[in-house]
Amino acid sequence: MAITTLQQITHYYDQYRDRELTFTKDIIKTLALDPRQVYVKCNGTQWPCIINSTSFMHAKIIIGTKTEAFAEFAKKTVSPINLRFCFIESDGQPNSFMVPCKVGQIGTYMNSTDLAIVTLNFTQRPSDALIEHTGRLLEANDNSIRRRDESIVINDDTKRRLKLSTEKISVNIQNVPRNSVLRELSFGGAKIVLMGLAQFLTHKGVTLTLDFDEPQETLTVKGIITSAEPVEGRKDIVTATIDFSDEDIPLEYKLHINEFITSVHNRQMNNVEQKELLRRQMEARAKLSAAQANLTK
Repeated sequence: MAITTLQQITHYYDQYRDRELTFTKDIIKTLALDPRQVYVKCNGTQWPCIINSTSFMHAKIIIGTKTEAFAEFAKKTVSPINLRFCFIESDGQPNSFMVPCKVGQIGTYMNSTDLAIVTLNFTQRPSDALIEHTGRLLEANDNSIRRRDESIVINDDTKRRLKLSTEKISVNIQNVPRNSVLRELSFGGAKIVLMGLAQFLTHKGVTLTLDFDEPQETLTVKGIITSAEPVEGRKDIVTATIDFSDEDIPLEYKLHINEFITSVHNRQMNNVEQKELLRRQMEARAKLSAAQANLTK
């Protein structure tokens, strides 16, 4: 995972402050949240709970209605509460922290008489770790829609920055494995070069297998070959354009693409800011020189 600056964390907080993220099985896996180490603490006692969702302003937890925790939270006056999060970082070490809270709404969960969903309102800004982990995922989901077709041409530089192990990838077309070379990637699709006849590849289902480093993982993405064109001078080799099925795009894949695209965008913004600063400096020097020239007249 790339190093996240304080400026990026502040951006995540401002941009997604009220956005609620529900902890599905896929999101728990992608964020490396350890649900076994999530609990609430009150009056020196800690109780296990299920984390249902979070924003940067509040979290929702699920507890049993017959537990001590529920009895405590249902009181008119509740002592200060701390909600414990725990993420497993890329080096395998746990990163746990407490977020001070107060009880908000209490309601039944899924019409169950045995379970309650409790809203815990944060009484201060949560740890940067929570903002970083959830902010990266929220941004990647947003950009996967907004910048879906923004292509990345695969070369040695982009391959390294994407942390892509190799451009030589395996694809599976109608349950037949084939070797191919990756030429472009985007949130929403890819271009590959492979052996085959264009008319027999178009509109066929395809699964790409991509190997990434940092973290080391193999991801599969499903899609449809929307077009195939013969490579110039070779009728048996084609360039195939693939459109990914949105529901089959792994969250980890979105994070890889988002990290690359945002780094390029930030670099471009920095270049623009540096050019603007240089322009202002040159204007200031010109004005100073003009003023000095007038004084000597």
